[in-house]
Amino acid sequence: MGHGHGHGHVGMAESASASGRHVGKLAAALAIGAAFMVLEFTVGFVTGSLALISDAAHMFTDVLGIGMALVAVLVARRSGPTFTRTFGMYRAEVLAALGNVLLLFGVAAYVGYEAVARITDPPEVPGGPVMLAAGAGLLANIAAFLLLRGGAKESLNVRGAYLEVLADLIGSFGVLVSGAVTLLTGWRYADPIVGVAIALFVLPRTVALARRTLRILFQHAPHGVDVAKLNAELAGLPGVEDVHDLHVWTLTSGMEVASAHLTVGRHADTGDVLVAAQNLLATGYSINHATLQVEPRETARRCEELSW
Repeated sequence: MGHGHGHGHVGMAESASASGRHVGKLAAALAIGAAFMVLEFTVGFVTGSLALISDAAHMFTDVLGIGMALVAVLVARRSGPTFTRTFGMYRAEVLAALGNVLLLFGVAAYVGYEAVARITDPPEVPGGPVMLAAGAGLLANIAAFLLLRGGAKESLNVRGAYLEVLADLIGSFGVLVSGAVTLLTGWRYADPIVGVAIALFVLPRTVALARRTLRILFQHAPHGVDVAKLNAELAGLPGVEDVHDLHVWTLTSGMEVASAHLTVGRHADTGDVLVAAQNLLATGYSINHATLQVEPRETARRCEELSW
């Protein structure tokens, strides 16, 4: 019987460093967001602007979400694989992304509740202070957006924080519009309408992030990997008679993992089969961390007796 694996620890280290490269940017975005969150909350409560409170609440989720993302990256970097944590703490990033999802849903529910309560008798909101605070928040979100844009392509965790900043950027622009409408026309409904619009804008993006996060937590096959096709291609390798116990999942962003049992004929060269399977996974599916068990037909019968 032969066993083998690809260059798994190298692949994990590279994926962890992908998030680690953005520690400084996450810290800078956190500082910017925290400062302007306090400003927006203060002005929002003083003026009674639901739109501004909504934007400040989204910025609060930015601050908390980016903070969790930063902690998750640091934990993942400093807590590599050990004999008790064989996959390290890489899943901390995924849990942080899930935390961001829950925060965004909570903010949307709060804003919707407040809007319904105000719709019959919207309060008078001074447009000038609202516009000034929203303008400052818009500049802060643009800065954070530019800082996190590159990392959002590499890390699900950073993408969660990036999506929150993007939603806030749009939200700050909407608050500017509501402040201008209120200032120029005195129409009181502009503020609660924009508040609800901000909440509705972020929901589809939150749902998309939730789906991606839950797919990882439930260890579904990575998006774009056709497991049935992979199974057939492994079974078609020279010397392979059967493929079973094939599992493909994502540990965290950019870290795809696979394991499989390959039943081979009596005269097959297990070393050649192992190398061919590793090359197939690496070149065809970008899976560099694979644990493959190459086994004779007699051992395969034992696997069939297992209940899972």
